[in-house]
Amino acid sequence: MTDTKYKFNLKFSGFTVGMISIFMGSIVLRFWGLDRFNTLVFDEVYYAKFSHNYLTQTPFFNSHPPLSQYLIAIGIWLGSKLPFGQETLNNLTDSTLSTWSYRWFNALFGSFIPLIVGAIAYQLTHRRSYTLIATFLIALDGLFIVESRYALSNIYIVFFGLLGQLFFLKALHQKGINRWFWMGLAGIGLGLAALTKWNGLGFLLGIYFILILGKLIQYFTPNSEKLIPQTSFKSPLQNLNKLTPIILLVTLIIIPILVYIIGWLPHLQQNPDPPFWDLQAKIWTYHHSLGDGTKVHPYCSKWYSWILMLRPIPYFYQKVDATTPLAPTLPLIHPDQLPIIYSVHAMGNPFLWWLSTLASLLLCGMLLQRVWLALSVRFPYLKPRLSLEFPPTPELWLALFLSLNWLANLLPWVRVTRCLFIYHYMTGFVFSCMALAWWLERWLYSPNQQFRWLGCLIIFLVLFGFFYWMPLYLGLPLSPWQWQLRMWFASWI
Repeated sequence: MTDTKYKFNLKFSGFTVGMISIFMGSIVLRFWGLDRFNTLVFDEVYYAKFSHNYLTQTPFFNSHPPLSQYLIAIGIWLGSKLPFGQETLNNLTDSTLSTWSYRWFNALFGSFIPLIVGAIAYQLTHRRSYTLIATFLIALDGLFIVESRYALSNIYIVFFGLLGQLFFLKALHQKGINRWFWMGLAGIGLGLAALTKWNGLGFLLGIYFILILGKLIQYFTPNSEKLIPQTSFKSPLQNLNKLTPIILLVTLIIIPILVYIIGWLPHLQQNPDPPFWDLQAKIWTYHHSLGDGTKVHPYCSKWYSWILMLRPIPYFYQKVDATTPLAPTLPLIHPDQLPIIYSVHAMGNPFLWWLSTLASLLLCGMLLQRVWLALSVRFPYLKPRLSLEFPPTPELWLALFLSLNWLANLLPWVRVTRCLFIYHYMTGFVFSCMALAWWLERWLYSPNQQFRWLGCLIIFLVLFGFFYWMPLYLGLPLSPWQWQLRMWFASWI
C-alpha cells in the first residue's frame, strides 16, 4: 500500500511559469559572458577603484554617496573567495582582481528588477496579465541589461527606489503595527536610493506627489467610493487617507534622512576630512561647477533627449583588423573574421523607449481630460465645496501613480545645468514602461480586433528591437557593416 501522507502536488500556473522564466532569462542575460572585457568599462574606472579603496582603506574623495561602492566592494570581497569566476584577472584597480568579482553584484541586483516591477504592478492592480506584461517589458530593455553587467551605480538606485515604493504600496494594505513595519521598510528603501545617488530622491518625490494629489482627490470626491462597485478591486492608494501625519513624518522624512546620514559613517571613518556637512557641500559644488557640453563630455545629453533616446553612450568600442594586434582584453577570435567590432552601447530598446514615451504622454493626457470633464460638469454651479464627478477607480489610481512618478523622476532635471547622461532617465523610464504595459493590456484584451492587432504589433516591435540590438548590449562581435546597420542615427555613434 502506498502511503500518500507525505506526498504533495506542486502545481505551477501559467503566471508562475511566466514570472520564473522572465527571472531566469534576466539572470542569463546579465551573467553570461560577464568577464567578456577584462578591463574597466566606462565609469568602472571610478566605481571599481573606489570600491577597492574601501577594502584597502585607501583615502579618496567620493563625488557621489557611497552605497553602490559599498555593495561592489562586498561583491569583490565575496567574488575573490569563490572557486569560480577567476579566469580573467587584471590589476587596473591597483590590485589583482577578476573582472567577475567587481561585476557580479550588479548582475545579481539587476536580475531582480523585473520581479520588483512585477510586484509593484500586482500591488496596484492584482491583475496577473498586467503584472506579466510589465515584468516582460522591463526585462527586454537594453540599458538595464548593460548597467547590470558592469560595476556602475545606476542599477542600485532603481533597485532600492522601486523596493521602497513596493513597501509603501504594501503598507497601504496593512493596519496597525504592520503598517508601521512596512512604512519603515519603505523609508529605508527610499533612503538607500538617495544614498546611492542624489537623483534617487525622485522615488521619494513621486510618493510626495501621490500623497498630496491623493489627499486633494479624496477631499474633492468625498463620496467617490460609493460610486465604485463594491465587488471591484480596491487600489491600495485608496487608503492614503489612513496614513497619519506622524507615520508620514517618521517613515518618509526622518527614516530616509537617518539612513542617508548613517550610510556615510563607514566612508567618514576612513576619510574623516572633510566632515559630513562639509563633504555634502563639496559634492554639491563639484556637480554644480561641472559644466555642460561636448568639452565636458562628448555624450552629454539634455533631459528632453532621453525620452526619444537621441544620445546613447558607447561604454566600450574596439575595432580589430588585420593590422591591429588583438588586445588581451578582448575575446579570442579567428583571423578570418577580421575586421571585427566589439561595442557595448548604453542604449535602451529603441521601440520600447519610443512607445513608452508615447504611452506616458497618452496617460497624462487621459488624466487631464478626465479632470477637465469633471470640472466642466461641476464648476458652473459654484458650490461652496467643489465636488468632482471624478470617481477615482483603481484604473485612475494606477494612472496617477505611474504619471506622477514618471514626472517626479523627469522634470527635476529640467533645471539641472551640469552635464547629464541618458542613464539618468532610468528612474523615470521604469514608470513609462509600466504605462506602456497598461495600454498593452487594454489593447490585447479589447473586444476590438484592431486594438488586439495593435497590441501584438507592439510586442513584436519590442521583441525585434531586443534581439536586433542585443549584440550592443552584450558586446558581441559584429562586422563593421553589421555595426553600422544598428546605428540608425548619427547621434547614436
